[in-house]
Amino acid sequence: MFLALREIRHAKLRYSLIGLIMVLISLLVLFVTGLANGLASDNASAIQNMNADYLVLQKDSDNQISKSELDEKQLLQAKEVAGDDNTEDLGVRMSTVEKIDTDKKVDVTFFAVDPNGFLSPSLIEGKSISKTGKDEVIADAALKQEGLKIGSEIKDQASGKTFMIKGFTEGVSFSHTPVVYVNFNAWKDLQKSIGQEQSSVTAIALKGTDKTIKAVEKEMKGVNVLTTKEALQGIPGYSQEQSSLMMMIVFLFLISAIVLAVFFYVITLQKINQFGVLKAIGAKTSYLSANIVSQVAVLTIVSLIISISITYGLSQIMPDSMPFVLTPEVIAICSLLFIIVSLGGAALSLYRVAKVDAIDAIGRAV
Repeated sequence: MFLALREIRHAKLRYSLIGLIMVLISLLVLFVTGLANGLASDNASAIQNMNADYLVLQKDSDNQISKSELDEKQLLQAKEVAGDDNTEDLGVRMSTVEKIDTDKKVDVTFFAVDPNGFLSPSLIEGKSISKTGKDEVIADAALKQEGLKIGSEIKDQASGKTFMIKGFTEGVSFSHTPVVYVNFNAWKDLQKSIGQEQSSVTAIALKGTDKTIKAVEKEMKGVNVLTTKEALQGIPGYSQEQSSLMMMIVFLFLISAIVLAVFFYVITLQKINQFGVLKAIGAKTSYLSANIVSQVAVLTIVSLIISISITYGLSQIMPDSMPFVLTPEVIAICSLLFIIVSLGGAALSLYRVAKVDAIDAIGRAV
């Protein structure tokens, strides 16, 4: 470590430039990862954060929530097996609403839930909806950007029904639209307006063990039981978005490994004579290799600290319309992968140092 730090201090410009490149690469990796997580949350946070373990969908729905339709008989079957406390029906329907007295239209997704059940959203402002009312909703706080507030009235275009916002929840969206929660009395009116059975629901949410779920699958016919993670894949565009962004992240890591390997290999070639002299006076290959590893580790860690700070700074000034989510767990995983990639990129330099012949190197130096 002593030799590694001494060399970095001696060649400040060289290592500063390498560090700058590492900062830019790691910043790009973290930024794209944050965007990928942000898009995933904006597309599916209503399902991701749902207080349920499984969703029961119609078998012919291709595992897509928006295409599923279940009847009251199927709900009763699920309750008989899993129990009333672990079973709750869920209605999902995408629509467009407009604020009363304005022409402004907003795409939303209606979620029908039991206000007293385990799918009921947590409030950040206002009051919960009642179980019997027909004109009350809880809306995602993203609708505040559209000028809506508690007491504002919105009109559903498909049904013509008017609702009053009683409260706000936060971070709940579906297919890139904010979620608006209604009770099942309002849901029946919405279903009636589009010609569907008033007693039908989109899915059944379950809480329970694998044993309970297997019993549900055995007793209920014409349904698929999915984990909430599996249900995410049925949200329009979710898997395509995540696959594309994940491919970008993978390629960024590969590019990082190649770029860093080239940089450190070139630097190693420039120091071959010095390594030969050090070997001639008794320095072991392991000591010289540890010097290179120490340099890479120091540069990588310092670069990560800088890039993480910049990323958090950028996230604070980003507009709310740009979804960006970067949790400490994700940062830890990305940082660990970047350290591994950096050390892997230095492996070629270690091989070159191991092959240095002291006599040849000294001869070239003379």
